[in-house]
Amino acid sequence: MQRYRTVSEYWKRKFGERVYRISIDAGFTCPNRDGKKGFGGCIFCDEAGARPHYVEPDLSVKEQVRLGIKRLKERGIEKFVAYFQAYTNTYAPVKILQEKYNEALSFPEIVGISISTRPDCIDGDIMDLLSEISKHHYTIVEVGVQSIHQKSLDFLGRMHTVEESKEAITQLKAKKGIEVVVHLIVGIPGELDDDIIETMETISNWGVDGVKLHHLYVVKGTILEKMYRKNKVKLFETPEDYAKIAIKSILHLSPKIVIHRLAGYATRDILVAPEWTSNRFIARQIIDKMMDRYDLYQGKLYSGGK
Repeated sequence: MQRYRTVSEYWKRKFGERVYRISIDAGFTCPNRDGKKGFGGCIFCDEAGARPHYVEPDLSVKEQVRLGIKRLKERGIEKFVAYFQAYTNTYAPVKILQEKYNEALSFPEIVGISISTRPDCIDGDIMDLLSEISKHHYTIVEVGVQSIHQKSLDFLGRMHTVEESKEAITQLKAKKGIEVVVHLIVGIPGELDDDIIETMETISNWGVDGVKLHHLYVVKGTILEKMYRKNKVKLFETPEDYAKIAIKSILHLSPKIVIHRLAGYATRDILVAPEWTSNRFIARQIIDKMMDRYDLYQGKLYSGGK
């Protein structure tokens, strides 16, 4: 029995075969780094801006995609989504964004595009551009919501509001053809289980198409690392601890929403804590076993907007 909606199965049905993301660093920055809103970024963000270690940012977008296609074809994958991952990928003039996106979409193997950004960096002109792209290509916009509680956003140093998250998602959903995927952090200090459940119910009611769940973890060179080393932050010590609250989250998530990620991941060379974060699969394996054992499934406790 399928206990929750996975992106792998969703894409396989949509495209008729396996589809993988190709991560891209297009050279953008972030208003929380360049001084427009702040310096140094959010407390969990390092200098790589969520860029995977294998991505070569000095290469052009086109070359990054070409190498990504080559690498993944060796694993038998033939179709790909170009994933603009590092930093804020709508934070540039529309003309530059269009050029970068078109570079990635120029390959026949690329069946779609996924653009990771902040809710306060999507204005009307950018939405029009994304809407135009969606007429010809499968289009996802990934929005870093993280939480629907302002106290949590302030703790994370996000420099945007809950209202900006809701407004961005509402406006994106009004553009037909754009799928909206939100990033959420589970385990923010000060949030109780009920707060996390409220976040899941709320983003479900906002009508998002997908979600990426991340547990709070610490990587080197971040503000969060300094806080952790001063014992100011408590993390999930074991994947079992995280799995319990992740399952609660899934139970309160609309069954229509596709789960793109169940837990965060970091390589050992940059990871500070918790140690199990370097195992890409352990949290999902535990979640699957626990949901099977107790006959749980996505949306079982979702209020449906009531």
